[in-house]
Parts: sequence; structure tokens; C-alpha cells
Amino acid sequence: MLLSAIWLAGASALTALMLYMLGAPEVAVIELSVGAGLVTVLFVFAINISGEELQLNHHSIPQTLVWAVLFIVVTLAGLLSLPALNTPFSGPDQATHLQTTLWEDRSLDMLLQILLIFAGVLGVLSLLSGQENKFPKGKDSK
Repeated sequence: MLLSAIWLAGASALTALMLYMLGAPEVAVIELSVGAGLVTVLFVFAINISGEELQLNHHSIPQTLVWAVLFIVVTLAGLLSLPALNTPFSGPDQATHLQTTLWEDRSLDMLLQILLIFAGVLGVLSLLSGQENKFPKGKDSK
């Protein structure tokens, strides 16, 4: 189940990257924060509350294939990021522009992100507060 949570976070991060590349950065940020962040944290929290999971010791994919694919992916990512190393860094004018964009032009998006994070924290707190009633009390706790 924990492996499923990792795959969920990875798929959500890749979906956010695809949405960003398609020209929807606002939707990509929300997908990344909710899909790869909040939903994955709640999923892992639910796994931990439900108890121990059955450990399977067999691997369906050979280790050599896993290492070969990992090497190819890292090499391709490195080759694709080489042109980005030649871009000049932005000066202080660009930083001011980013600050203006975030806090003035995109203030509604920032407010939505804050509300989503706040809702997630309240959800986790409500799950934690209901957890202590599920365990029976011992003789010493009367």
C-alpha cells in the first residue's frame, strides 16, 4: 500500500508537470499541492492507522531491468536539462516582478492554496482527534 502512495504522488507530480507544459500553471500548482501533497499524506495516514500490511518478498521485475531503466531515465533527464544550464539567471528586477505577480496579480490563487492547506490540516486534526476513542481503556486509566 505504501508503494501505491508513492506511485500516486509520482503520477500526480507528472500530471502537474504536463498541465504546466500545456500552459495551465494555476491548475498545475493546485494539482501538485492537492494530488501529490494532501491526498498522498492522507493516504499514508490511513495506511498507518489501519495497521500492518502483508509484506511480499517477491519482485516481479528483475533488478537489472530496474537499474537499466533508472540509468536511462537519469541520463535522458540530464541531457534534456543541459540547455537550461546555459540560460542566464534573472536579476533583482525579475525578483520584484515575481513578487508582484504572486502577491498582487495572482492573489486569488494564493488565497485558494492557503484555504486548501488549511482544509487539509483541519481534516488531519479531525482524524487524529477521533482516533483516541477507538482504543479500549485499560485498568489503570479509570
